[in-house]
Amino acid sequence: MDQFIVSALKNRPKSFEEVIGQDSITHTLENSLRTNQLPQALLFSGPRGVGKTSCARILAKQINNLESKNSEDFSFNIFELDAASNNSVEDIRKINEQVRIPPQIGKYKVYIIDEAHMLSPQAFNAFLKTLEEPPKHIIFILATTEKNKILPTILSRCQIYDFKRITVIEIQSYLKKIAVESKYKFEENALFLIAQKADGSLRDALSIYDRMISFTKGDLNEKSVADNLNLLDNETYCRLGKIIFNNNIPELIKSYDLLIKRGIENIQFINGLGDFFRNLILAKDPKTLELLEVGKELKSEYIQITEKLLHTKLLEAIELINKSEINFKNVKNKRVHVELILMQLASIHFDREKKNSLIVESHKPSSSNKEVEKLHPDIDFKKNNLNNFPKNFVKKEKNEYSIKNSKEIELLENEKEKIHNNNLIKNENHTKVSSYSLSSVELKKTVSNSNKRKENENILSEDKFEFKDLEKNLREYIEQLKKEGKQNIISILNMNPVKLDDNNNVIFTVANEMNRVEINIEKEKLLPFLHKKLNNFKINIKVNVDEVEKDEIIFSPKEKYQHLLKINPSLEILRKKFDLEY
Repeated sequence: MDQFIVSALKNRPKSFEEVIGQDSITHTLENSLRTNQLPQALLFSGPRGVGKTSCARILAKQINNLESKNSEDFSFNIFELDAASNNSVEDIRKINEQVRIPPQIGKYKVYIIDEAHMLSPQAFNAFLKTLEEPPKHIIFILATTEKNKILPTILSRCQIYDFKRITVIEIQSYLKKIAVESKYKFEENALFLIAQKADGSLRDALSIYDRMISFTKGDLNEKSVADNLNLLDNETYCRLGKIIFNNNIPELIKSYDLLIKRGIENIQFINGLGDFFRNLILAKDPKTLELLEVGKELKSEYIQITEKLLHTKLLEAIELINKSEINFKNVKNKRVHVELILMQLASIHFDREKKNSLIVESHKPSSSNKEVEKLHPDIDFKKNNLNNFPKNFVKKEKNEYSIKNSKEIELLENEKEKIHNNNLIKNENHTKVSSYSLSSVELKKTVSNSNKRKENENILSEDKFEFKDLEKNLREYIEQLKKEGKQNIISILNMNPVKLDDNNNVIFTVANEMNRVEINIEKEKLLPFLHKKLNNFKINIKVNVDEVEKDEIIFSPKEKYQHLLKINPSLEILRKKFDLEY
């Protein structure tokens, strides 16, 4: 029985042409060899399993022309040192003594120091002088995964080559080549999952590939690979996506429950869901389709799914997933958190046809309001269209919209009243209706309602009050806010001056637009409170922004501290207690 050799060793590159995903580095090194412009110290840095040590060995062989037809063997001119186990000063001193002796055969001695960041600071210092002025026959190649741990004095003496992570497509194509050579059966999506799991490391990908070959007995299929790696395949996400787009919440929760029983982690599921919606956006536009790191079959499936989906709604879904991922660590019940995300996603209308149908239905004119709609078509459009906005947008713009909308609604009510009054006059002048007919009853109701509304307006109290009464009630309102823990609005109300004009308008003057929005939001509770306390229902609240441009003044730390001390005198106690400077 032949001894098994792992794919990472069996397929280790022996020339620069076989190195995967590092074309810019290999071309540079080949040109340096061709033009004889090699530096005496090189540093290869980058993630694990991307070809640093392999490139160092290939370069060391090509320096002494090991691939030539000469019978000499120059392998004894290559010295490889593992800095993880040889990181002391004594080990570096031995190297310093050895480099003085030139090679008996060949032109160069090459020292490859792997995991160079593991050298101790003392070893680095002992190595510094040799690295700065090495003998002409010596070339050092340092390889490391953590360049930040190497002393800057060492970095400044090396020519640095930064190796990058290998893309999923490059790993997938390389695995496909190996599988074809080995005559194994495979699915491209299965190779894609392996490449995705490797996270840019070709060595990790080959290790996973060997394990999957053993698990599937040489038949790599997507479902088996996904189950073994505890991953969700693209078919599962596409199936979940179709349930979300159909707004089927019960079916979505049941599907997620099956995934939990399979042992899928919550955060891993959220990440995969975000990648799925990102792929849909990339597939939406032919210009970004090339960025999709998936096979041809999956690309065509993504394009088919995105045909009827709105781009803005996909962005809204990604934003929702992103926020949930940020808040994931702070949530105790992880499962409920993920289920809530799924329900919110299933509540979004991704389909263009559904959204348009909703808008059409909401804009159908009713027979009773035809005359009003002719006068103000934009008002009803805004009122109906408000329901289609995201909730967070409505909250942010609530105040500004409510001010404009209230004016429009007031205008609308006035127009309605005019129309009803005109109808009443016409009916009185031109038609005589029986007192027992249905039309007469309806007319009497409209007249009585309008009269009641006028009477209610006249009944509203309008007691006189002074500015000190206003201040007293504002303080009382602020005390209530303290119990509720609303520190932000409390500080805004305390910080900004209040005035009272002759028309019973309470005027707040604030420093910026943000404070104005906060007070306008709180006004919905503050205004009824003042109406009741002062027994004056004609009071109104206005907020002005004081946009005074001030010259820029540079304050010293002491002046800044004195200013803060006026606002909060307890800072002086804190400064003395901890013996702080200004």
